[in-house]
Parts: sequence; structure tokens; C-alpha cells
Amino acid sequence: MAGGGGAERARPGGLLPPACRQPRRRESRERLSVCSKLCYAVGGAPYQITGCALGFFLQIYLLDVAQLDPFYASIILFVGRAWDAITDPMVGFFISKTSWTRFGRLMPWIIFSTPFAVISYFLIWFVPDISRGQVMWYLVFYCVFQTLVTCFHVPYSALTMFISREQSERDSATAYRMTVEVLGTVLGTAIQGQIVGKVDTPCIESPLFIGKTNSSVAMEELNMTHDTGSLTDTRNAYMIAAGVIGGLYILCAVILSVGVREKRESSELQSDKPVSFFQGLKLVMNHGAYIKLIAGFLFTSLAFMLLEGNFALFCTYTLGFRNEFQNILLAIMLSATLTIPFWQWFLTRFGKKKAVYVGISSAIPFLIMVAVLDSNLIVTYVVAVAAGISVAAAFLLPWSMLPDVIDDFKLQHPDSHGHEAIFFSFYVFFTKFTSGVSLGISTLSLDFAGYQTRGCSQPSEVNFTLKMLVSAVPVGLILLGLLLFKLYPIDEEKRRKNKKALQDLREESNSSSESDNTELASIV
Repeated sequence: MAGGGGAERARPGGLLPPACRQPRRRESRERLSVCSKLCYAVGGAPYQITGCALGFFLQIYLLDVAQLDPFYASIILFVGRAWDAITDPMVGFFISKTSWTRFGRLMPWIIFSTPFAVISYFLIWFVPDISRGQVMWYLVFYCVFQTLVTCFHVPYSALTMFISREQSERDSATAYRMTVEVLGTVLGTAIQGQIVGKVDTPCIESPLFIGKTNSSVAMEELNMTHDTGSLTDTRNAYMIAAGVIGGLYILCAVILSVGVREKRESSELQSDKPVSFFQGLKLVMNHGAYIKLIAGFLFTSLAFMLLEGNFALFCTYTLGFRNEFQNILLAIMLSATLTIPFWQWFLTRFGKKKAVYVGISSAIPFLIMVAVLDSNLIVTYVVAVAAGISVAAAFLLPWSMLPDVIDDFKLQHPDSHGHEAIFFSFYVFFTKFTSGVSLGISTLSLDFAGYQTRGCSQPSEVNFTLKMLVSAVPVGLILLGLLLFKLYPIDEEKRRKNKKALQDLREESNSSSESDNTELASIV
């Protein structure tokens, strides 16, 4: 890792004798150490830990703990996700304009955004003691956190292209990263679920039941003390979980910044005539392989995000597992974590396109099963484990295939450099924006179906809507995404050809550079 910095310092002078320049040629062939891969992988955990906690629990928190109307909850969820999507290309733009520093071009974004992101994350899970303005409180801090976590995650995602020139090393580092990220979802689910699950969130009986009593006011006064105390305990539990997750966020950011060094030459950052962001954006969005890849993953990712956003409500009300849903979520994430190495082996052995078809489609029968069969805890756990296997593939494959698209782009546009952040940020933009739309619409649909805030049970219309949101709609989205993947042009044969062509270009570039330096040294 230190050798990268030495090579960088030697290049501008161009006056070193050949014996001093030789280590740089050897460096390009060196493999990333396991320690470097682990430190890089740990950096992916904060985004997944916080994202998983928010994805699984924010909706039910806003409805049953903060006690917001479903309509306002849907606005918060939609605007927050939509703003999160908009910030990705914005951050990508500012990164493309960031000059190189001694810490790198991407790492300063990660370091300086971390403390503010942790503070805003904690405030999302705090219920302010104000009668009005709660909606604005959650909307503002949700948007602020999404902005700051984007300042962490977009440069971190682009960092994949700056840790090694070797495609195999990038794929290996991506597998490490995906394993840690799925482990991060396990931690997010476990921390949030187990801490919050220790406290019984109070619920209110159906209005129909209350209406049968002679005095609903008397019943409300009778339960007020118990409900208030229990609700306070629930709110405290959410804040404790937020504090623990915030501490992990900081720890992971420190490990990443200390253990990973950006290699400036890994993606040939420098260009004699740099292309502007908007020119680069036009080039990226006209690249057919990229459009086809994000179109496919747009629908498959949307399916799993829709499942994630509504699964806690589905387990609590439709299946009736109010005290078990956090353990069911944990089973999904544990299964996904354990099967990441299998999918890494599978895509290496059979190719990435086959891994997409087999891995993502394997969730379909189980999503149908959980909605069709009667509520049964054992069957639900079996479905959770099987769904986790598919979630692992959905996590790994997009980030493993995006570098292939970038390599294909470089071959078609060899003189255009520094657009890696655009590729990653716009992929995340499309998935986040559509997920925000879907989550907002799904929460609104629950409102229209008659969702009862803090209800002990829900009307049959709500239960039917939840079944559609976690079964029928995700299955349809997965099938549509898999059909679009048929158009994706980069198979294993083309990937190998691209790899060889890039290697030839780099060797030619290195040979030309060394020849120029030798000539300059002779003149001096």
C-alpha cells in the first residue's frame, strides 16, 4: 500500500534511474493483502447497518412509536428516499471536481461526513416533546442523514476502482465487501430488533371493540398510564439502538481510513484534457451496457426494497408474529451472510449472468409460499432462510458487475477518465428514487386500506394489502428485471476479451511512459 504513494511521488519528476522505477512495474502485479481487503470491506458496513435499521424499522417506528398519521409517514418516507436519490449524483458531481489530496480524492469525503451523519442518525430515532412540528423534525433529520451517508457511500463505492488495477482483485475485494455488508445488515437487524424487541410496544384495541363499551373515554384513561410507560420504554430502546449503531459507524469509518490507501494510478485519474461532469454524464448515460444493467437491477432491487420496507408490518399483523418478527428478519440476514461466499464461487464458476438468473429467481417460490400458506412460524422461518439466499445474490451481483461495465466503457472511451463516481452514483440514484416512490405509495395504500396506528390488529383489507406488497408485487418486479437482463451484453467471453484489451492498453501506456522518462533522464 505504501508503495503506491512512492510510485506517485516518483512519477512527476520522471528523473529516477530505471532501477528505481522497476518496483512500480512489480507493484502493478502485486495482489491486495487480506488485511487491505478486510479494511476496505469494513467500510461498507455503516451504510448497510443504518440502511437496514431504517429500512426494516422506520415505517413501523413512525406509525406505532412516533404515532404519525400514515399519510404523513408516507410523505417522510417518500421525500427522504427521493432526496437520498438526488444527493447521489450531486455528490458524484462534487467528487468529480475534487482535487487530489494527500489522503486521496475520495477518502476526505468519508472522514469528514462521519461525525455529522452519526448525530443526525440518532436524532431520527428521538421523539421530540412538541405537539406540532414532529413531521418536519423527522423529515429534516432524515434528509440530512441521507445526504451525509451519501457523502460516505458514493466515494466508498467508487473506491472499488482505486484499490487495484486487476479485475480479479477488485472482484475478490468486492466479495469481501459484500460479505461484510451483509454482515452489517445482520448487525443492523440484530441490534435494532433485539434491543427494541425486549420492550413490548403498547397497542390499542380495534375501534369496533372500544365502541361496544359504555365509555371509551374511561377505557382510554384506564390504559393511559400503562401505555405511556410502555411507549416511553419503547422510545428509549430505539434511542439506545441508535447510539450503538452510531458507535459502530464511527469505528468502521476509522478502520477504513487507516487501513486503505487510494492508488492514484489505479484508474489513470489524470487526463491531459479532463472532460466536464455533464459531458461525462452524457457519455455514461449513452453507454448501452450500463443502461441495460441498471434497468435490470432497478426492478430486482426494487422488489427486495419493497419487501424490506413492509416485512415488519407483514410479520406483526398479517402473520401475527408480533414478538417474533425481529428474529425472522435476523434469520433472513444470517442466511444471506453465510451464502455470500457460495455466490462468489458460483459467479466465478458459471458466470455472472447465470448467477443473476439462478440467485434472484430462487426467491420467487418462497415469496409466493409465505403469502399463500396459513400462518405458521416454522414455515415462516424456512421461507426466511430461503429468501436470505436470494438476498445474498441481490447484494453481491450489482457491485460485482458494475466494474465490468466501467472497464467496457474505458475501452470505448480511452481518453475519458475520472467518471467512476458517476457510474456508481447514478445506479444508486435510480434504485433509491424508485424505492422512495414505491415505499411512499405502499404506505399510502395502507392508509387507504384503513391502517390503524398502534392497533393490536388490522382490518382484513390491510392484511391483504400487506400480502400484495411482500409477495405479488415483488415477484412481478423480479420477473420483469430478469427479462431485462437478457439484453445485457457483457457475458463471460466478452469480459475476458475486455480484460485482455485493458491489460494490453496499460502495458502499452506503461511502456510509453517509461520510454519517455528514460529519454528525459538521458537528456538531463
